[in-house]
Formats: sequence, structure tokens, C-alpha cells
Amino acid sequence: MLKRIRRLLSRRRPDPFLELPDIAIRPIGIVRNDIEVPQAAGFDWQQVTSRIVVRPELADALLGLDTYSHVIVLFWPHLVPEDVRGSKRRLHPMDDPQNPLQGILATRSQIRFNPILTTAVPLLGIKKNIVRVKGLDAVNGSPVLDLKPYNPYFDAVVEGKVPGWLAEAAERRRAVSEK
Repeated sequence: MLKRIRRLLSRRRPDPFLELPDIAIRPIGIVRNDIEVPQAAGFDWQQVTSRIVVRPELADALLGLDTYSHVIVLFWPHLVPEDVRGSKRRLHPMDDPQNPLQGILATRSQIRFNPILTTAVPLLGIKKNIVRVKGLDAVNGSPVLDLKPYNPYFDAVVEGKVPGWLAEAAERRRAVSEK
């Protein structure tokens, strides 16, 4: 009996990550704005108005989205070269050595293993297959993977917390933008 238990415990379990399938995603639209290249940390994206041009055959999927004040945009940073994606597992957020070294998954950096970026932005309006938003931190030509209505009952985390260095950086940005 003891031999049987040892044999069961010593069996190698298969690596569950070997069985994960590749995923193919087709963008639903594209970002159009005047920002052609990625901007340095500190750039005021809040002043940027963008149009998200949804594939025409998906226009009817926008029905009702105009009743929300904000949308969550999931997009792909297409200008990040493939060899750069996932090239850093740790970095100083916003390329600022004053910020503590962080694992890439503890940041909002574009240099991710799968650089799917997300931003909640005010919805300015929808006309046919064009969604106008303000404050989207995506450059012109960025593929849009999905749009979701912002729902404060599910998306806002009242008790959410961030590390001290991030709260301080946000406060510095706020002070600069108020000048």
C-alpha cells in the first residue's frame, strides 16, 4: 500500500501550459487621431480626442452604447516591435528610475507579453460606426480589440489601493496639469 501511494505521489503531472491554445483576435476597429507616435510619460492624453472607427458590418453592435457616459477601450499598441514585447520582466514604471523596480505585470507598460491595453474614457458620441472619445492613450492606427460600457457598479473599486510611489506620481501630475 505504501509503495502504491509513493508511486501516485511521484507521478509527474503534465504541464498545463503546454496545452494552452494560441489565440487569434480580429480587431473590431481602429483608432484615428492626430498622435502618430508613442508619447513620453507625462504627455496629457486627456486633451486628445479620438475617433474609433468600427468595422462597418459591426455598426449595429453599438446600439445602446451611446447611453453610457464612458467606455472601456481595449486596444493593441501596434507600434511596439514584436521583439520588444515581453522583453523586460521588470522595469521602472514610466522609465523613471525614481519609481521602484516592478514586475511588468505590476505596471501598465506597453512592453508586455501580450500587450493588450485598456483605458476607460468619456464617450463623446456615436454616429454610424464611429465612436468619439476623449483621453484615449492610443496612437493613430491602433487596432481596437473591444469596447465595453463603463459600469460604475462593477468597474469602480471603492476600496482600491495603489503603492505609495504611484499615488505620489499621480499627485505630481495633477499639480502640473493644474498650473
